[in-house]
Amino acid sequence: QLQLVESGGGSVQAGGSLRLSCAASGYTYSSNCMGWFRQAPGKEREAVAIIHSGGGAADYADSVKGRFTISQDNAKTTVYLQMNSLKPEDTAMYYCAADLTDGPSWRCHLNRHVEVWGQGTLVTVSS
Repeated sequence: QLQLVESGGGSVQAGGSLRLSCAASGYTYSSNCMGWFRQAPGKEREAVAIIHSGGGAADYADSVKGRFTISQDNAKTTVYLQMNSLKPEDTAMYYCAADLTDGPSWRCHLNRHVEVWGQGTLVTVSS
C-alpha cells in the first residue's frame, strides 16, 4: 500500500520561499500521478500542481503558475513543491496525494482523481 508523508511546511513572510517534500513508501508506482493540493480555512480543497512520475509532465493551477514548481527525485520516491514569491493567500494546509494506477502522462491533470493522501503540512504566509 502506498503511503505518503509530507514535510517542509512552516511560516514565512510574503515574498519568501518554502520547499515541501512528499516521501512515498510501501508500494510505489513507476508512472502514476502525484500532486499537491491545499485547503485554506473556510475554503474548499484545490489542486495546486500534479506530475506524472514516469515522465515528469506537470500541470499547475493558474494561481501558482510561474511561482511554484513540482518535481521528483531520480528514485521517484519523493515529490517536491518549490514555492517562491509566496503570498498571504497561499496560506493553507498542503496535502500530497497520488492515484494508484500506472498510465500515460496525459492522465495527470489537475482534475485527476487521487486515492491516497498524506497527513498534510501547514504553510503560513504573513504580509
